[in-house]
Amino acid sequence: MATVAISSDFLTAFAALPRHVQGKVTDFVNKFRNDPTSPGINYEKINDAADKKMCSVRIDDTYRGIVVRQQEIGVYLLLWIDHHDEAYGWARRKKCEVNSATGNIQVFDIQHANDEVQPIAPEFCLFAEYSDEELLKIGVPEEQLTFVKNIPHLTDFYASKDLLPEDAYENLEWLANEFPIEDVLAMIEENKKNATNTDNLGEALQTAGSQKSFVVVDGEEELLRIMAEPLEKWRVFLHPTQRRIVEKNCSGPARVLGGAGTGKTVVAMHRAKWLASKLGEKQSILFTTFTANLAADIKENLRKICTTQEQRHIEVVNLDAWVSQYLREQGYNSNIVYDDTLSGIWEEAIALAGDTSGLTAQFYAEEWAKVVASQDAFTQDAYLKASRLGRGTRLDRKKRVQVWHVFDEYLNILRDRAVRDVDTAYYECRKIAEKNLPNAVFPHIVIDEGQDLSPNAYRLLRVLAGPEHQNDLFIVGDTHQRIYKNKATLSKCGIKVRGRSSYLKINYRTTEEIRKYAFALLKGIPFDDLDEDYDDGKVCQSLTHGDMPTVQNFKDAAGECAYIVSEIKALIQSGVDAKSICVVARTHKLLNDYTAQLTQAGLRVYEIKRSKVDDRNYDGIRVATMHRVKGLEFSYMFVAAVNKRIVPLASAINHTDAPSEAESITAEKCLLYVALTRAQKRAYITCYGTPSEFLE
Repeated sequence: MATVAISSDFLTAFAALPRHVQGKVTDFVNKFRNDPTSPGINYEKINDAADKKMCSVRIDDTYRGIVVRQQEIGVYLLLWIDHHDEAYGWARRKKCEVNSATGNIQVFDIQHANDEVQPIAPEFCLFAEYSDEELLKIGVPEEQLTFVKNIPHLTDFYASKDLLPEDAYENLEWLANEFPIEDVLAMIEENKKNATNTDNLGEALQTAGSQKSFVVVDGEEELLRIMAEPLEKWRVFLHPTQRRIVEKNCSGPARVLGGAGTGKTVVAMHRAKWLASKLGEKQSILFTTFTANLAADIKENLRKICTTQEQRHIEVVNLDAWVSQYLREQGYNSNIVYDDTLSGIWEEAIALAGDTSGLTAQFYAEEWAKVVASQDAFTQDAYLKASRLGRGTRLDRKKRVQVWHVFDEYLNILRDRAVRDVDTAYYECRKIAEKNLPNAVFPHIVIDEGQDLSPNAYRLLRVLAGPEHQNDLFIVGDTHQRIYKNKATLSKCGIKVRGRSSYLKINYRTTEEIRKYAFALLKGIPFDDLDEDYDDGKVCQSLTHGDMPTVQNFKDAAGECAYIVSEIKALIQSGVDAKSICVVARTHKLLNDYTAQLTQAGLRVYEIKRSKVDDRNYDGIRVATMHRVKGLEFSYMFVAAVNKRIVPLASAINHTDAPSEAESITAEKCLLYVALTRAQKRAYITCYGTPSEFLE
């Protein structure tokens, strides 16, 4: 039986075609997939092509597809689609081969490599320190050695991206950013699963490196799903590092770290799909995260990669919602309440306890979350023994007893009103589950944005997964994106990940310039690794490049908004889809102001709200709060009103004590980092009056 694979480049070219042509191409590809040897497939040789395996296939009178075929083994690769002359021009300058060092299928420019290269002095060459043998080992084709060795500057290297094989370019980029070649070779070796030393394209399609750029389509349903959204390549193509993590059997909990844009959520979703494909009929996976809107986004995206059968095995819900539902099923009709409601309850508890210490409601709320709930100290005796390390306000034993009187009143109010704060709800849910459920509720649990969950959340998830077993918990996160002030140490929550941890190093979303700018905002702040070590985040890099973020300060809000409108209109006029532009602000009130002004300027606006996903069927510029864009991405980001007292937001800073204040400021910096790293191509930062101190 013939094997037909589609390349990532083919989908890129397909996406650029007119809609009516795309329909013809999809029909052709389906017929081609069914039988590439059919007499109806009109193959034409490209006589002057550098690669004799290259040929064209007829789509209609105007368009041609480019195919590489190994007829003797029945392998056919769809590489490109374009107008007749452009397609032939593309094929003449390309070569498709199995690289002997990596075992991956590579498509690369041979015409440029064969052009006469004017040698330059080694001291002016970017890769002069590496021998031919070393460059070959990292995947540089032999035909491109001279070309690579004579690249003078980083900018010239970036410009050569479309000429080099994708895997070789990635490896060269690590070297260009001064990573030791030993580390690069180690990464290559680690990714050489199913590697072949032959030129057999069929065997090479089995390597993780080839599967980053090629997909073998087995059924019409899968094909139509791929062709319907050709640029959403995350659904189909995974980096070898990602694929290895997705398909790895772990003896217990596994943790995956990585900076913004490294594909953590993509890995988590593919992991859920992989696990679901192996489940029994009545089993299901819990896929959970901290916020409801992120859970909704993930649920929508899982529909794009999972079969109907796989979807039935995956329950996607944010943890608070799952806990509320479970407690109701057990006969506990308490609702979880948040923020403003809880602040009022704390004020009442202070008054009922006759507390005259001067400690604020905010202090009590934090003491409850960071000492009581964090350490399961839900009795007075336990609280008196609990560690308060890191809490800025000193309390002797007598004062702790007084504090507990307020806690006692707080608990009484919660019971009387049939409400719970989230940590109390988690604790009660866990105790009920421990009593009623001797075995796991879920054989597998996948946790996205793990940095946002509290210790109580992790203790609950440990119980829901049952005793430690194969592939029980899969946690992805990045503490540089911790914007909700929750902090848990996995090992202290009964989750042992040592020896089962991975780190994603390549940022697929933002340019390196945006990544570096955003990451610099966090300079000097220590970040944990969700456990007992630190994550400095320095091992990440982007493989795309562009402009540094644009920072503009204006005299007043009117001037700022006029600039934003002007830039957005210029982008749309240049052909940018309005749906790929997003304006974010720190508060809902500010967002409403920008929405009104953008609408008044004649621009269609679509607000991404907390309660719903970003529906791409609706046109318009996206507007959202900084919190809401977490987990999303857009080509162009406008981060507006980055002013003093807005970023950081004055009311969000906890002045109870020095540690609380520092934590609040860090969360605000992380929020700005999150907003900026949603940008794929370009980020704009605007402010008026006095700029935020974060921009200094």
